[in-house]
Amino acid sequence: MNFSRFNAYQPYMLSLFRFMTGLLLLQFGVAKIFKFPALPYFANPPPLIIAAGTLELILGALLVLGLFTRTVAFILAGEMAFAYFLGHMFKTGEPVFLPLINGGTAAILFCFACLYLWTAGPGPISVDALFRKQSGLATSDADRVGKAA
Repeated sequence: MNFSRFNAYQPYMLSLFRFMTGLLLLQFGVAKIFKFPALPYFANPPPLIIAAGTLELILGALLVLGLFTRTVAFILAGEMAFAYFLGHMFKTGEPVFLPLINGGTAAILFCFACLYLWTAGPGPISVDALFRKQSGLATSDADRVGKAA
């Protein structure tokens, strides 16, 4: 079966992937900062969780919009790596390596999703792409494929 006909949709799926990743991170920020929805784990968070929530709230919103995508994604990938090692792998003092046991699966997925976005960029449906289009700097493969579609 030939799936190459779907190649034209790849840039748009990148935009959707960026949007959903940002929305999910934004959700964590809202829960940590605004206590909505009210979750017992975020009821009285320590300062480090508040700092993480602030990053997820602000940078998650920027990721949703596709604004400063590569920089935002790089910072969020670092935050998620930090969250995994500090908040999951070593939370008991002893290292627990298996993410299924230490609860770090989402942190690892977010880390690598953001690393991918750092390398791939925002996709054609983003504020970044709009700024590039206005300035005449459509130079990425995603922009060229998006224009050909």
